[in-house]
Order: sequence, then structure tokens, then C-alpha cells
Amino acid sequence: MARRSELHWAWVVAPVTFVTLVGSAAFRSVPGVLMDPLHMEFGWSHGTISLAVSVNMVLFGLISPFAAALMDRFGIRVVVTVALLMISVGSGLTVFMTAAWQLVLCWGVLVGAGTGSMSMAFVATVVNRWFVARRGLVSGILTAGNATGQLVFLPVVAWITTHHGWRTAALTTAAAALVVVPLIVFLMRNHPADLGLQAYGATPEDPGPPPHQGAGSSAGRALRVLRDAARTPTFWLLATGFAICGATTNGLIATHFIPAAMDHGMPPTTAASLLALVGLFDVGGTIASGWFTDRVDPRYLLLTYYTLRGVGLAVLPSLLAPHTSPGTWVFVIFYGLDWVATVPPTVMLCREWFGAEDGSIVFGWVFAAHQIGASAMAFGAGVVRDHTDSYNPAFYAGSGLCVVAALLSVSIRRRLVGPRPTSSVTPPGDEVVVMG
Repeated sequence: MARRSELHWAWVVAPVTFVTLVGSAAFRSVPGVLMDPLHMEFGWSHGTISLAVSVNMVLFGLISPFAAALMDRFGIRVVVTVALLMISVGSGLTVFMTAAWQLVLCWGVLVGAGTGSMSMAFVATVVNRWFVARRGLVSGILTAGNATGQLVFLPVVAWITTHHGWRTAALTTAAAALVVVPLIVFLMRNHPADLGLQAYGATPEDPGPPPHQGAGSSAGRALRVLRDAARTPTFWLLATGFAICGATTNGLIATHFIPAAMDHGMPPTTAASLLALVGLFDVGGTIASGWFTDRVDPRYLLLTYYTLRGVGLAVLPSLLAPHTSPGTWVFVIFYGLDWVATVPPTVMLCREWFGAEDGSIVFGWVFAAHQIGASAMAFGAGVVRDHTDSYNPAFYAGSGLCVVAALLSVSIRRRLVGPRPTSSVTPPGDEVVVMG
């Protein structure tokens, strides 16, 4: 009899998910690099181009909870494969655009819907289905793949844009999403039960979610989970804090750091490289955050992360210059470590309050708030730049918002995890909490 491999398939699914998130995130490095080339070629204002980015971020967030429900109904492989194809088509079609509405259609609608179908809800779904042990660590690693993929492509996209034009860069990002499709088709599995397995580290007390959810449409389930979650103050504290997280990462820095640095005379390739280094340090920061989330109160982690981010944004205007300085490197390191370190503790709090089965969908709605915040800041910062010729007011506003997010996060009460019915949230006042 052949010896059975000791490798749990969860450790195949996790790397495939990581690579997929990196590949699909290639497009998300494009807007900041291509903003000035599009402005120069077509004469579109920063506000107009930011509108397309804003639409992308809104769809990226709003589709997320429905994607989690679709993954329950149709499987991860089908949903993610279709999403990757949408990203590839949307990015590729930009080379033919001649009007601003086409930019909104390609960057905003097609790519926004595709990336939204495999956003952080994808991470939460994989983690909740395939892992009981190491949930925090794995969620940190996969989150790093999503954010870091966006940033590590920046020097490549900037170099291609400088030497070969923005259309070649757009086609490159389209190819990056397309080449990941075979990995999903051949290696991804929808649930451990497909292979006759339980989740990695499963115990009788926590066996992981069952392979099939209840009847009903995916959209109906996503909305039902939202309705129940919205009855708890915890949901609104998490959603508001995460909206500020999105505003101060994807909305402000990822979209506008490069043009802001160029306003101060910094070459675009240098600015893109700095933002890529943020992504490099993000890997370590997010993985460390996942490790800490398994061991430290997630509320205090969020308090720390948002406070440090606010300090970074407050000092950033004084650091932007034609050349880098020691202060610039300090900002890059600390902002990178903090970039999406907020995700593992947020995922943990969603699961703690709303259960293994509904936690992924609730996090999808919380992530929708993240993208609404990112969308508002992406558009708002562009408008501020058009009217004041400076991004400084946007950076100072982001710093103040981080203080609000820190206070909201530490206000969340802890909850003891125990058995509870599927697709339900304990009404306020009936929960068992740990005050801390």
C-alpha cells in the first residue's frame, strides 16, 4: 500500500491563494503610476482619473460580501476563475480607450467587479474553510499577498511605462492576472470535504464550517447576514474603523503617493520604488500581525496600528522632496509594517462575533466599508489636489481619521466563542462578553 502523504491539502490551497492574490493585484498598482501619463495624453484632470479609481474601489468593496456567498454556492474555483478573466479583460481593453467614460468602464466597472470577487472575502473564506489551527498566521500571509502584489508591481509598471508607454504596462498587468488561472483550475479545491478531509487543525470543539450552506440565493444570504450583523454595535465599530483603514491605504497612499512625490520633484520611478518597499515591509508586518493575533487581544493591535499610521501621515508632508532622506526611509518602513496589519485582527473579531460560517460574509461587508472609505479618499484627495495644488490637506485629514479609528477599535468588546446557530447573530444584550 502506498504511503499516504502527510501534507495536508490546506498547505497547497494557501500558496495557490497567495500567488493568485499577487497576480490579480497587479492591476491595482496601475492607477498611481498611470495618472500623470493619462493626464498628459488625454488632458483628463486628477479628479476625473480619480473617479475611475473611486468606482473601482466601491465595486471592489461592495461585491466582496456577495462573492463570499457565491463561493459558498458555486465554489471557489468557479468564482475566482471568472474574476481573474474579468480583471484581464478590463485591463487589456484600456489600450483602446479614447474617452473618460471608457476609463471608468474598464478601470472602474470591469476590474472593480473582478477584483471585488476575490478580495479579502476570498482570504477569509479560504482561512475559515481550510484552517482551524494557524488561522491568524495564514490570514496574515494571504493578506500580505493581496496588498504586496499591488505594491511590488509598482517598479515594474513604472519602468515599463517610462520606457514602453502606459499601454504596454496595462497589457502586462492583464497578462499577470491571466497566467494565474491554471493554478486555480488545477490546484484549488472548494472545501476540505471535497478530498475527504477536515480543516487543518480541526477539533471536535471547532471542526470548521460544513461543506454546504443552507438554501437560498447567494445575494439573499449576504443581505440576511448584513441585516443580522448590523443589529450589533460591534459591526459598526469594525466597519467604521476599516473604512478609515481603506481611506489611509488604498485611497490615499496607494493612489496618490506617487503623484504627490512627483509634485515635490521626485522621479516617478523613485516614488514607485518607495511604494514598492512599503509592500516589501508589508509582508513582514502582516505575517507578524497574524502571529500576534493568535496571541494578543486584537483590539489592542488595532489601537497600535491606527495610532502609528496616523503619526506617519502627519509627518509625511515634511518628508516629500526631490531626493530621499533618512526620514523618508523611516516612513516607508513603518508604514509598510502597518499597511494591512489591521486585517488579521479584524478577521479574528468578525469570526469571534459572527461565527465561522457567517464570519467571512460579515468581513466581506466590513471590507466593503474599507473600500467605500478608500473610494471617498481616492476621489477627495484628487479634488483637493486640483483645487489647492497640494496633497498636504488630505494627508493631515487622514492622520486625524486614524486617531478616530484607534478609539473605535479599542471600544469593541470581546466575545467568548461558543456554539450558535448558523446565519444568526446574538441580539445585543444577550451576548457573553469578556471586558478588557
